[in-house]
Amino acid sequence: MDFSKMLKQAQEMQQKMMEAKDSLKNVTAEGVSGGGAVKVEMNGHFEVVSVNINPETLKEEKVVIEDLIVAATNDAKKAIESKTQEEMSKLTGGIKLPPGFKFPL
Repeated sequence: MDFSKMLKQAQEMQQKMMEAKDSLKNVTAEGVSGGGAVKVEMNGHFEVVSVNINPETLKEEKVVIEDLIVAATNDAKKAIESKTQEEMSKLTGGIKLPPGFKFPL
């Protein structure tokens, strides 16, 4: 195969990956803890978009609420990781890329 053709294909794939990465900001997932006591919504750039705490939960001790927020945030992070893998898999045609893989271009 022609090296210049391979290089062009790699550059095209890199461009598609950048576009996909930009579009991940529109992907959201919700993390839940305490049976719905705390809900955290996160976008595809791992930014917390919203936090919802059930009013009954606010009667709990501070440390309990903090633990519920951490658990819901971690749950949202796992959900986003799964969704972003699915989106990237669509782009790469099902080829799994190693975590943190970057094209050398």
